[in-house]
Amino acid sequence: MSTQQSPSQTIGPMYGYALYAKGMNRSTEPGEPGAVLIRGAVLDGEGEPVAHPDALVEVWYGDQFTRARTDAFGVWHVRVRKPEAGLELPDGTGLAPYLHATVWARGLMKQAETRIYFPDEAAANAVDPVLARVPESRRHTLVAVPEDDGGLRFDIRLQGGDETVFFDF
Repeated sequence: MSTQQSPSQTIGPMYGYALYAKGMNRSTEPGEPGAVLIRGAVLDGEGEPVAHPDALVEVWYGDQFTRARTDAFGVWHVRVRKPEAGLELPDGTGLAPYLHATVWARGLMKQAETRIYFPDEAAANAVDPVLARVPESRRHTLVAVPEDDGGLRFDIRLQGGDETVFFDF
């Protein structure tokens, strides 16, 4: 009997059909306190969009859970409530507010895990112990960018230059 672990297998492209139902891309409504629209594109190693049905982004924090499939241009969007500051640690620091994001896409043998930090939380981001472990030159890939309409942009680059930082959880 072999004790060697077998590799993951791709299961797509069915992300846009089997894992998504209408309305799953919001956990709150516009105008509710703390509601924020986050949108972005899923991009492959060449910078090309990973379009519908080849990618799905799941965003969650606490009891909030949303899923968004990419459209024909590789764009996804969710409406969530911005989380409060995270757990305070024994050394007096704490976790900055963030959202956990999971990406399923063509070519990935297993999902990719990342975090979305908020641009208006610079002080909290500066002392967040997880963000501090990321090389300073790469931290910007984890911080959403404000948009003119009040929403946030968070592009997910799966490979290549400016690849999003992914975590092993």
